[in-house]
Amino acid sequence: MGWNSWNQVRCHNLTEDIVKAAADAIASNGMREAGYQYVVVDDCYQGGRDPETGSLIAHSQRFPGGMPALGEYIHAKGLKFGIYGVPGSETCANFWDEYPIHGLGSLGMEELDAQTWAEWGVDYLKYDWCRADITDELEKIPAFLRMRDALVTTGRDIVYAVSEYGDDEPWTWGAEIANLWRTTQDILPEWDSVAGIINAQADLWPYSRPGAWNDPDMLQVGNGEFTDDVEANRAHVGMWAMLAAPLFLGTNVPDLDPQILGILTNPDVVAIDQDPLGKQAQRLVKNADGTQVWSRPLKDGVFAVALYNLGTEHQHITAALEDVVGAGAWRARSVWDQKDVDVTGGHLSADVAPRGLALHMLRPA
Repeated sequence: MGWNSWNQVRCHNLTEDIVKAAADAIASNGMREAGYQYVVVDDCYQGGRDPETGSLIAHSQRFPGGMPALGEYIHAKGLKFGIYGVPGSETCANFWDEYPIHGLGSLGMEELDAQTWAEWGVDYLKYDWCRADITDELEKIPAFLRMRDALVTTGRDIVYAVSEYGDDEPWTWGAEIANLWRTTQDILPEWDSVAGIINAQADLWPYSRPGAWNDPDMLQVGNGEFTDDVEANRAHVGMWAMLAAPLFLGTNVPDLDPQILGILTNPDVVAIDQDPLGKQAQRLVKNADGTQVWSRPLKDGVFAVALYNLGTEHQHITAALEDVVGAGAWRARSVWDQKDVDVTGGHLSADVAPRGLALHMLRPA
C-alpha cells in the first residue's frame, strides 16, 4: 500500500518536490494510519552513472538533494522508500518517453545497483522488464533471478516487485522469485481498462498467497475518468481489495477529493485487501445482465462479497448466501455504508449504481 509516481507524472514531470508532497500528504491525511506506507519513485529519477564507480546517481536538477536524503525524508515521515530499475540496458522511458540519459539498466551491474539502492535506504524495488528480450536478448526468469539474488546479498529487507505485464504467465513462476508480479499490461485512467483488468484476474485466484501476490497494476484513482466519480472509484478500489492486490496510488495525493480519500482509507476495505489469509476472490457469477458476484474468504470464517455492476444502468443484484459463503446463519455489513444489512431469506441483495460495486463483509451469526 502506498504511492508510485508513474500514473501521476510519468517521466518528464518527475521531481523531488512531487515525491515529498506525496509523502507529506500520506503522513498527514490519515492514509499512513490506514496502512499506506511505500513511496515509490518510478522511472526518470536517474542522472546517469558515476564515471568512477559506475553507481547510479540521481538527476541533479530533478533531485538536487540526492536519493539518500530523499530516503531519509520519507523514513522520517514514518513511511518506506521505493525505487525503480530494469534488468536490461534501457529503461521503459528511454524507449517510450525518449528519456535522453542512457546506461541506466542493471544488466551486468545487478550487485552494484542492489547495493546502491540498499545504501540509499530503499525498501521496495519495482523491476520492470522494458523490452529486455528485444534490446538485450535476455530471458525473463534468469534475469529476474539475478536481481533477486543481488537483493538478498545486501542484507536489507527489500520488497521485490517484478513487472513483465503478464505476458508469460508470471503467476506460475513468480513466487519463487519475487513478492509480487504484474499480471496485466499498463492500466489506463479509463473504465474500460480497469474493468478489463478485473475480468482478466478471474482465473488467477489459486496463485495468490502471503508473500506472493498477483499485481493487476497501480490504481488510477483520482485520474482521468476516476478523478471524482465516487461509484467508479468504489468499484476500482473495492475490486482491488477483493483481488488481494497491492493498493498503490498514482495521483496528486494532496488534492484528493475527501470522498475518494474516504474510499481509500475505509477500514473494511483495507481489512479485506490486507487479510492475512491472502486468498484472492473468486468470480462466482459472470456477466449476468452485466453484473457479477465475487466472494473472498477472510480470516475467522469471514467472507467479503462483491456485487459488481459493469453496465451503464442501475441494477438490483441478488446472490444466494449458500452459493457465495456457504450454508448457515450469517450477519452482513455494508462496507460503504458501515451499516448492517438484512440477509433474511438467505439472500444478499443491493441496488448497485452503474459502474459500481456493493461490497459486504459477512460473519457467521
